[in-house]
Amino acid sequence: MGQLRSVVLAGGGTGGHIYPLLAFADCLRRHDPNVRITCVGTPKGLENELIPPAGYDLRQIPAYQLPRSINVNLMRTPDRMYKAARAAGKVIEEVRADVVVGFGGYVSVPAYLAAWRRELPIVIHEVNVPPGVANRLGMKFTKHIAVGFPHQPVQAEALRSARVVGVPLRRGITGLDRYRQQAAARAHFGLRPDLPVVFVSGGSQGARSINLAVAGAAKELARHGVQVLHVIGARNEPVSVPTDLPVPYVTLPYLSQMELGYAAADLMLCRGGAMTCAEVAAIGLPAVYVPYPHSNQEQKRNALPVVEAGGGLIVDDAELSPGWIESNLLPLVRDPRRLAAMGAAASAYGRRDGDEALLDFVYEAVA
Repeated sequence: MGQLRSVVLAGGGTGGHIYPLLAFADCLRRHDPNVRITCVGTPKGLENELIPPAGYDLRQIPAYQLPRSINVNLMRTPDRMYKAARAAGKVIEEVRADVVVGFGGYVSVPAYLAAWRRELPIVIHEVNVPPGVANRLGMKFTKHIAVGFPHQPVQAEALRSARVVGVPLRRGITGLDRYRQQAAARAHFGLRPDLPVVFVSGGSQGARSINLAVAGAAKELARHGVQVLHVIGARNEPVSVPTDLPVPYVTLPYLSQMELGYAAADLMLCRGGAMTCAEVAAIGLPAVYVPYPHSNQEQKRNALPVVEAGGGLIVDDAELSPGWIESNLLPLVRDPRRLAAMGAAASAYGRRDGDEALLDFVYEAVA
């Protein structure tokens, strides 16, 4: 393997861009404690809450949302983009970067531009179909494209020649042994060790339709001895759960250590974000996926391959109701043999080595 002295990582805006960036930064540091890692972000993005606490240098550059149509903003874009790329270029020069690795989000574009102008290797990591708008632009400047899932090169023309490396995931997740850690995780949340647990989370934003369906089925779930660990989502109104249930129903606004929830669970009920699909499959947790029902259906594309591999079920947001949960999810969570088969199928589909595989790819690009 070659020597990387200084790496610039670009990605921001949402967790889907920042979590793989952080997992990859951890991997770089494990391989070489002396490598210089510099992250670029925007002043407003979620990266400000996540990257500095993880111990990495975050440099802010101005980034502007890319207009999706031709309007006044597009006329102003070259000028704005020039400013942002100049700021990114200053960072790249100051840290003497060997490579720019981008994970998407608007902040990636100026970094790609600045690297291209300096003839620096660019590696792009993409987890969605269709690819995000920032990475689509970046693909004009490099042929080093890595993707998280095997369905992506098949479904997207732009990703035909991409390398499937998996998604870089934190060691806390890839090193998780659900069965050995289950009792401790349940105790942590005040759940009983002897009854099945459904772990419910709609992602960082939460999902109102999921919240209402599960809360509506609370009595029926409890009557059959099923416990619920329910992350409502910090931005959602609290849901009313009956108080006199015979078994625990634990609600939390937010959970920073998702691996604790995964360890406590027999079954997950979740959205189909790329990070969720990658994490849940990697640890072999059976899941019921409720893809976010918006225009380009990317969450459905993320979840479908895991489900087709036997690792879970998929249900349309519009179909999800307390009744659906009672007639479909309830019998599943009470069937240990079916859950074990689903968990094994999810695990066979998932990957735990996305960080290492992406690092190998970056070394190749730089060489």
